[in-house]
Amino acid sequence: MSEWVVDAQGLTKVYQMGDVQVHALRGLSLQIAQGEVIAIMGPSGSGKSTLMNILGCLDRPTDGEYYLGGERVSKLSDDQLASIRNRKVGFVFQGFNLLPRSTALANVEMPLRYRGGNSINRRQEAQEVLEAVGLGERLHHRPSELSGGQQQRVAIARALVNKPAIIMADEPTGNLDTKSGNEIMELLLALNKERGTTLIIVTHDPDVAARTQRTVHIRDGVVDERLEAQG
Repeated sequence: MSEWVVDAQGLTKVYQMGDVQVHALRGLSLQIAQGEVIAIMGPSGSGKSTLMNILGCLDRPTDGEYYLGGERVSKLSDDQLASIRNRKVGFVFQGFNLLPRSTALANVEMPLRYRGGNSINRRQEAQEVLEAVGLGERLHHRPSELSGGQQQRVAIARALVNKPAIIMADEPTGNLDTKSGNEIMELLLALNKERGTTLIIVTHDPDVAARTQRTVHIRDGVVDERLEAQG
């Protein structure tokens, strides 16, 4: 069993745009340990969004190998990828991506529906994780009845509910004011410490990156070794 929860070797991704081939990743390799908190940074067009899609099992590389929690996922079918994604990856997005007509409890319960099982147990699990992110009093509120910071807490609870191997957070503080953004970062770091969940944050914000354990800089489809820094 690999010591790495993320083990990506020589990833390439080529998109065909009409007659032109666009090389989004050019042999990128990256390893992330269980429980690590890392930031991924890079300018627009650097390949970081493509990398996030592959690490999150939303897409496959053109070439290269990717193991998630010791499971080879780089060659799986779409259905197999979807299954892995539901079991092993939690997503937190800048825009929250909540169902507007559903309560906080129903939003968090949604990933568990794909797993099946008893609806009472699902509801209990969803309630417990909402309580863990400080929303025990907001179970039956819809997104429009919650602040931005509270909506992001619902999104974090939804990401955690399946006990994933990794959480992919794409600009998780980008739509929040400074105070709410700081609270969300505190929450993510506390959950990482308490639960040991590996946290991968894609961000443009150097203040967010400074609070992670390691920053990986992506440029021209590879890791920019000159800029990779501990901290």
